[in-house]
Amino acid sequence: MKYSYIPGTDIKISKLAVGGMSFGNPVMKTYRWILDKDQTDTMIQHALNLGINFFDTANVYGAGTSEEFIGKSLKKHNIARDQVAIASKVYFNDGRLSKEAINREIDATLKRLGTDYLDLYIIHRFDYDHPIEETMEALNNLIVEGKVRAIGASAMYGYQFQNMQHVAEKNGWHKFVAMEDHYNLLYREDERELIPICKQDDVMLMPYSPLAGGHLARPTWEGKSKRGETDTSAQEKYDRAKKQDMPIVERVAELAEKHGVKMSQIALAWEWAKGITAPIVGATKAQYLDDAVAAMDIELTPDEVKYLEEPYTPHEIVGALNENPVGMLPKDVK
Repeated sequence: MKYSYIPGTDIKISKLAVGGMSFGNPVMKTYRWILDKDQTDTMIQHALNLGINFFDTANVYGAGTSEEFIGKSLKKHNIARDQVAIASKVYFNDGRLSKEAINREIDATLKRLGTDYLDLYIIHRFDYDHPIEETMEALNNLIVEGKVRAIGASAMYGYQFQNMQHVAEKNGWHKFVAMEDHYNLLYREDERELIPICKQDDVMLMPYSPLAGGHLARPTWEGKSKRGETDTSAQEKYDRAKKQDMPIVERVAELAEKHGVKMSQIALAWEWAKGITAPIVGATKAQYLDDAVAAMDIELTPDEVKYLEEPYTPHEIVGALNENPVGMLPKDVK
């Protein structure tokens, strides 16, 4: 396993994160593929045995049961708290990123995880309803209180992220040190603004969906897995661009054959080649984690990276929101 550190901290993280969206009770039809408590326990312990110590979850995953299952697995096996790095998120909840909501949600998250603190607390989206000052001060106070060691942000527009960083800096508050954005070979819109801003400010990148919902792990668009059949959120995210993205999938398959590895490993190797610190893998089978770890040994040449990227064309924005959802979640999550 290879390791890095969350910028500006001594928090050691594996250069691969396990995604908590794969764990919990499926409270919506689109999540019928996720793992139950016992399956989650098996997956977490397998990850730890591989040297993976970085776990990313959210208060909304499984309506909180993802956090609960992760916490119970760590407690069951007496895993020392300082041996793991835990990240969770806030936004898809009542009050979004208001001071009241942040203070309420962090306490609930810590209780479900069975821990006194989070290594990284991430705002899940940009909040259009509450002042940036209110959000950043509340997050800063969590660090001062010792409930959170570092803060990060997730999918949003570059100017929004920059504005939040500016407010924090102007007031002498803690700034974001991590960005969890939507980034893979089939979706590279953040290369325009958000990623350059992050790299300029030494903000680490920990993208979600590095395998594009499985489309970068198989030569055909449609998959036969339970997730492929039931994850309407992923379908909404990627199916509209099938025609323009298939040439990229074909090149991933071609390079995988050339290297004698799996397509998913080429997709992950590309992420590291692009300067990503820790892509988040949502694994439902132990083999997927084995494959992801093995991908660290693959080094793509600059020409191979260019070859994979060449067919890319502009995409509709998927991730950043133009307004807060009317309900709790975006309309594409069913």
